[in-house]
Amino acid sequence: MTRWGMVIDIKKCVHCYSCMIACKQEHFLPPGVFWSRLVIGESGEYPQVRKIVYPVLCNQCREAACVDVCPSGASSIRDDGIVTIDPDKCTGCQYCVIACPYQQRTFFEDDNKEYFPGQGKTELEIIGRQLYPMQTKTVIKCDFCKERIDAGLKKGLKPGVDREATPACVNACMVKARHFGDLDDPDSEVSMLVRGRKGYQLHPEWGTEPNVYYID
Repeated sequence: MTRWGMVIDIKKCVHCYSCMIACKQEHFLPPGVFWSRLVIGESGEYPQVRKIVYPVLCNQCREAACVDVCPSGASSIRDDGIVTIDPDKCTGCQYCVIACPYQQRTFFEDDNKEYFPGQGKTELEIIGRQLYPMQTKTVIKCDFCKERIDAGLKKGLKPGVDREATPACVNACMVKARHFGDLDDPDSEVSMLVRGRKGYQLHPEWGTEPNVYYID
């Protein structure tokens, strides 16, 4: 079996926001919507204060709370561990938005928002909707760029190694702080990073078993 996962190196991350922008470009996300974001905080007391930044995305949880509460079966977990949403089944109840402990789901309510209000949608915005259509009144989120993974696998490419089959945020990271691959393969880069550098999950006490790990 294959279980796709991501490892993020906190020490390497320079907080450049490339992952956020690459994700937004890849999926033609509307104004105000980000599937990848940086959570910024501080630890310690003055004058010994340390800035802490965590890049956060959908954790593709093995015990996904969003899937458990979905009344229509729109949210589900694929055999490869990716949590997906079927827009044709989604009723827009937003139970999953509330249930997600990582706050990584967005209710897509209005498709008429413009990047330049009052001027109409630009040609690129119109093309974006044609290439990556999204249904209003449904929930949307990161899915590890599953369309890139699926298309790449059909071509015999290896996600995490071949850029064409790898999530956009991983490709965009200039310092190589993001790593992607098969967590069920003990010889994969992500598995070795988790073992060798004591990779950890965000809030393991929640019992969601994320497929996104952090190292520092």
